[in-house]
Amino acid sequence: MSLFRFAPVALLLVACGTKPVTTTTAPPAASQRAANQAADAGLPPTVVKEADFGENDFTESDRNRDPFRSYASMFVDSKGKDSDRGGQLHPVLEQYSIDELKLIAIVTGGDYPRAMLVDPTSKGWIVKRGDWVGRPDVVHTGGTNGSDYRLYWRVDRVRVGDIVLSREDPAQPGVAPATRVIPLHAESENGKSAIN
Repeated sequence: MSLFRFAPVALLLVACGTKPVTTTTAPPAASQRAANQAADAGLPPTVVKEADFGENDFTESDRNRDPFRSYASMFVDSKGKDSDRGGQLHPVLEQYSIDELKLIAIVTGGDYPRAMLVDPTSKGWIVKRGDWVGRPDVVHTGGTNGSDYRLYWRVDRVRVGDIVLSREDPAQPGVAPATRVIPLHAESENGKSAIN
């Protein structure tokens, strides 16, 4: 039994008595290896020159751009996201005039109130503040050689009993936007509710 007691100590002493093999030199870097290969081939050693940086290397130009600068503002349309250029404007119910649409429902709960408009085919469409609605009015400016542009109605507010539409004319910035209100329960000519 005493033999088993000293066996681990004897193994420890044997393990400590052997010297481990260690290397004190690190492997040469790639450039050092290339220099060693060149020396072996009989070529003169290559000198690696440190890069010299001046003030012009840190100024922004067409050839040297700042990697931390955001260029997102260069790609934003100057008129905003609501412009009609490039097909970016997608109006709801563009084939119908505002007079042909009926407001049948309003949901005001939550952060984004919504309203439901019904077209003449009795199909319902959900709109929210900022949506473009209805057939545009085409305006011609500049005389005979002028150009045409379209003016759309935009949902300005969704209120408890109606929605407010507004329309701005970009050619006349001094004129206040036109507004129009579509009530929830529109009355017909005979006094009955238009929505059954």
